[in-house]
Amino acid sequence: MPNSIKTVLITGASSGIGKALALEYAKRGWNLGLMARSKGKLEEVAKSCEELGAKTICSIGDVSKEEDCQRFVSDTKSAFNTINVLINNAGISMRGVFNDTDLSVLKSLMDVNFWGTVYCSKYALPHILKEQGSIVGVSSIAGFKGLPARTGYSSSKFAIQGFLESLRCENLETGLHVLIACPGYTASSIRENALNSKGEAQGKTPLKEDKLMSAETVADKIANAIDAKKTYLILTTQGKLIVWINKWWPKLADSLTYNVVKKEADSPF
Repeated sequence: MPNSIKTVLITGASSGIGKALALEYAKRGWNLGLMARSKGKLEEVAKSCEELGAKTICSIGDVSKEEDCQRFVSDTKSAFNTINVLINNAGISMRGVFNDTDLSVLKSLMDVNFWGTVYCSKYALPHILKEQGSIVGVSSIAGFKGLPARTGYSSSKFAIQGFLESLRCENLETGLHVLIACPGYTASSIRENALNSKGEAQGKTPLKEDKLMSAETVADKIANAIDAKKTYLILTTQGKLIVWINKWWPKLADSLTYNVVKKEADSPF
C-alpha cells in the first residue's frame, strides 16, 4: 500500500518562520525533513514536532554548501520515499550603507539566500515533479522593492524571485507548483543575526518585535497558500501597500522606504 502521508522539506527550520512551519506541518500530519546549522536548536524543534505525532529527519548543514543541500534531499527521500513540498526558508539579512559595506557581506547573503534556494531546488525538483508538488521560496517585500541599507538582502531576494518565476514558466506543463511567499516584517531573530557593514552580527533588532506579525501566523498563511496553489503570497498591510505604491509611483516608494529606515534605531542614515 503506497504511503499517503506527504513529506515537506524545510530549510532554516531551527527558529523563526522555519520553526513555525515545521510545527504547522507537524500539526497537519506531514513527514518532515528539517535542515539548519544549529544542531541543538534543530533537534529541539524536531522533538516538539514528534510530540505532535510527526516523523522527522534532521539534517545539520549549511544551505550555502551544495553538498549539504544534496545530502539533505537524499536523506529525506531515503527516509520517507517521497518529497511533496520544498520550502526554501533559510536566509540571513544585513544592514549597512553599500559605500561602507565590505563586499564579502553581499557574497554571504547571495550564497545563503539565493544559492541555498538554487541548490535545494535542484536536488529536490526531480522528486517533487513525480508528485506534482510545490517548490516555495520565502522571499520578502525586499524582493519587490529595493530597500536602503539592505543592498545585499534585496539583491538576493530579487534573484530568488527571478529564479522561481523562471522555474515556474519552465514547468507550465509538468504540474509543478511554485509559490513566492513574501512576508513583511515578521517577529523573529533575523534582525539580531543580520550582518553589519563589516560582516558581524548586528546583535539587536531596530524594530519592536512584539508589534510585528508572528512567525506562527506567517507559517499558517504559507501552508494555506501552498494548499491553494497560489503563485504569490504578500503579507502585512504595510507590505502590500509598498508593493502597490512601488508599481505605480516608484519615486514615492523610494522616499517612503528611505524615511522608514531613517527612523529605525541606530539607523545608518
